[in-house]
This record gives sequence, structure tokens and C-alpha cells, in this order.
Amino acid sequence: MVNFLHDRQTLWLFGGILGVLLVATVVGQLLKLRRSNAVIDNLNARIRAWWVMSAVFALSLLTGGIGSVILFALLSFFALREFITLTPTRPADHGALFWVFFVITPLQYWLVAIQWYGLFAVLIPVYAFLFIPSRIAVSGDPERFLERSAKIQWGLMVCVYCVSHAPALLMLRIPRFEGKNARLLLFLVVVVQMSDVLQYVWGKLLGRHKIAPVISPSKTWEGFLGGVATATLLGAALWWATPFSRAQAAAMAFIITIMGFLGGLTMSAIKRDSGVKDYGSMIEGHGGVLDRIDSLCFAGPIFFHLTRYFFT
Repeated sequence: MVNFLHDRQTLWLFGGILGVLLVATVVGQLLKLRRSNAVIDNLNARIRAWWVMSAVFALSLLTGGIGSVILFALLSFFALREFITLTPTRPADHGALFWVFFVITPLQYWLVAIQWYGLFAVLIPVYAFLFIPSRIAVSGDPERFLERSAKIQWGLMVCVYCVSHAPALLMLRIPRFEGKNARLLLFLVVVVQMSDVLQYVWGKLLGRHKIAPVISPSKTWEGFLGGVATATLLGAALWWATPFSRAQAAAMAFIITIMGFLGGLTMSAIKRDSGVKDYGSMIEGHGGVLDRIDSLCFAGPIFFHLTRYFFT
């Protein structure tokens, strides 16, 4: 894991992100001067949050990799806390939850840090899968046992296992790409997050036909198709920052934008079922941590394994 300051192309990529944020800030302030309303105030709040998140992300990369692992571990911890808050639990679950938060989650990210892929890949889907219901059963409370166990396990899989695949990109050993894996992480985050933004923009401009109005009223077919197409072109344009060819970068971008959309829709369905608008309020203008990384939850593992299978 190499400090990204030693890689000029990574600096160019991150400089582009800062440039986009600077333009967005100027536009947001001009709109506020001309006509201030709730929509514009929310837009500026989101831009301020993006500045903070970008700064934190940059600081994490400055450490040469370990900071990224710690950052995503914290994101997983807070996302899982938000998820469990919406999940009915009983006193008998507290022992299992202690293990989930303070043993399994840090252990998963420790495996990423030491690059132990063999155990990283099976710790949660195999060992935690067997351990959690066993620990709850030992507590002796059978009421809604399967429901309680399944919800805790599902939260652990989505918020920790899936998310941990993002910093795990730094452990991949790709021929002729050594020391440049930070670009893969940036490619994933930029394409997935910009896909969310572009789907929102295209939806506002052209959106007429809703995809799942009860689950996510703002998602339209026009926004989805426009956002995915534009984000795919963005991914193709960033091929130089990856070990992929231009066509491969476009294919990767297309796949992770589709998975990101499905992740956002799935996590919205859970919110609607729980009767809440957001998972939390930790990030200004964005809701909770899980509201911001819901797309990454589904896109991260797919991107990691496609890259590992075809390029290592």
C-alpha cells in the first residue's frame, strides 16, 4: 500500500474531484444569491458535506492504505449501528450484538489490513453466520428467533462484509499496477457516487415514469437510464486511472452503476418497511452514513471480485 502522493495520476484524479466540488460550490452560492429556498439550501448542505467527506477520504489515503481501512471500518460501524437501530432486538440479542460490533467488525477489517484474503472472504458469510444464531440461542429466548437472527446477520453482511470490499481493493496485486490501487478505490467511489447524482439530475430534468413509486418515489426510468449511461461514459473516460482498457472501464462502470442502483433501491425498501425517511442524520444534507453508502454496499463486492478474477 503506497501513499497516493507518490502517484501523479492519482493526484490528477483527486484534483478533478476537488475541481468539480469547487464548481458546485460556486454554482450553489450563486443560486442562493439569486433565489434562496429549501431545495437550494439542501443542495448547498450536500456540497458542504461532500467537501468534508472528500477531505476525510484524502486524509485516509495519505497514510498509504491503513487510513482507508480505518475510515471504512468506522463507516461500517456507524452504518451497522443505524441499521440495528431500525431492527427490533431483545435483551437476549445483546451478547451477539457485542460480538458483532466489537469483535467481528474490527476483525474483518484487520484481515483487510494484513491482506489475508482467505479468511477475509469467509469470516462473516461462514463463521459469523453460524456463530450469531448460536449465541442468541444460548441466551434462551426463542421469541421471533429466526427474524432476530436474520436481521442481525443481514445487517452485518451489508454494512460490514460488503463495505469492507472497498478498501480490500488495496490488497489486490495487479501486474504492472503495483502501488496504484488507490486509483481503483477512487474509481469505484467516484463512479458509484456520481451515478447517484446523475440519476437524480436526469430524473429531475426528464423523469416521468417511476420505477418503484412506493419504495423510492424519486427514482424514474429516465433518471436511471440517463444516470447509468452518463456514469458509464465517465468510467470510460477514467480508464487511464485503472488497469482496464477503455472498453473494460466502461463495462466495469456499467456493472457497478447497475449494482449501485439496486443497492439504493433495496436499502430504501428497508427504510419504507421501517417507516423512516433516512437511516440517520449524521451527514448534513445526506441523512445517515448508510444513506450515503447504500449504493457502495452492492457495488463494492462485485467490483472487487470482477477485478480480482480478471486482472490479478
